[in-house]
Amino acid sequence: MDFGGYLSGYLSMFMVGLTLGMIGGGGAILTVPIMVYLFHVPAVLATSYSLFVVGASSLFGLMRYHRDRLVDYLTAVVFALPSFAGTYATRRVMLPMIPNVIGFQDSLSLSKDQLVIVVFAVVMVAASFSMIRGNKVEAVDSVDGEQSRSRWGLAVVGFLVGAVAGFVGAGGGFLIIPGLVVLNRMAMPLAVGTSLLIVATNSLIGFIGDVLAAVPIDWSFLFKVTVLSMVGVIVGVGLSRQISPNKLKKGFGWFVLANGCYILLRQVLVGGN
Repeated sequence: MDFGGYLSGYLSMFMVGLTLGMIGGGGAILTVPIMVYLFHVPAVLATSYSLFVVGASSLFGLMRYHRDRLVDYLTAVVFALPSFAGTYATRRVMLPMIPNVIGFQDSLSLSKDQLVIVVFAVVMVAASFSMIRGNKVEAVDSVDGEQSRSRWGLAVVGFLVGAVAGFVGAGGGFLIIPGLVVLNRMAMPLAVGTSLLIVATNSLIGFIGDVLAAVPIDWSFLFKVTVLSMVGVIVGVGLSRQISPNKLKKGFGWFVLANGCYILLRQVLVGGN
């Protein structure tokens, strides 16, 4: 890869951390495309790298929210336990079962890497609409007051988020935050901190599953991009108090939508070449 490609990739990894620090999710959804298109990592391996980068960066950003008491640990456990099951099952059972080449017709086939990228792009487009549309329930005032809790609803959403996150290699923060806000009537700052905890543990458990499955890992490269993402988290957490999260979320949503559509067009029309 040329120097410009490396530079673009490393700057993009900084932006991933920046977004994670500012809104508690969303930046992770760009990690796999960055790995695939800028670092030329195979898609399935890119999902493994993404899980580690997102997990480590989220855990790093969580420290600030924990210090400010903006993490609901009880809700995180209710959401995260079934989410772990969904992620681990997808990484250890579902992905290995998918053949390297999937034939639909005599003249139409799809590689495993292409399938992962297409599914990822569809998730990006779906998540972008949630970010752009926003949520009226986000205007909950108190982070300490009574919240309307739907434990079973959280558990079901947790499992589904874990399964999706495990397949596409994202932490799922872009899905977790709407779930916490809508089902749990949680204030946005508390939802961000709680999301970081869930994303961190969910991603790292998925990555551990890959390590146990003997996935080849370039640790030197992985640590470099993770450190850059962590630096972005530090800057993002500092900026989160100065920029409206709703405005940031909508702007990022449009960015994710554009990227998702680009990836779909590239994969469907030109076969990812």
